[in-house]
Amino acid sequence: MSKGWIGVDFDATLAHYEPGNFQAGVLGEPILPMLERVKRWLRKGIKVKIVTARAIDPAQAQLISDWCLQYLKQRLDVTDRKDFRMICLYDDRCRQVIPNTGDLVGDEHQDE
Repeated sequence: MSKGWIGVDFDATLAHYEPGNFQAGVLGEPILPMLERVKRWLRKGIKVKIVTARAIDPAQAQLISDWCLQYLKQRLDVTDRKDFRMICLYDDRCRQVIPNTGDLVGDEHQDE
């Protein structure tokens, strides 16, 4: 696993989010269960990146990097992109799809 990385969304996954925060540059307080999960991965030597649309704006990416330094005691890479080394993504908006099928995992309401 050391060759890959885990992606973690920022707003509403790692940090509390209220509508409008993005435009105002406001970063929420940590969501403790996810923060602790990220800390465990980091202690195990697993690379973690923040994957967020905010990274489109370098100033927002810097704010998130500073937030990580404050709450995780280290800066994490902040990106708006996935790549083939990403092994998993934690996000409040994801829907898992069974590879090469188009079928959704664990969802009775696939056509909604």
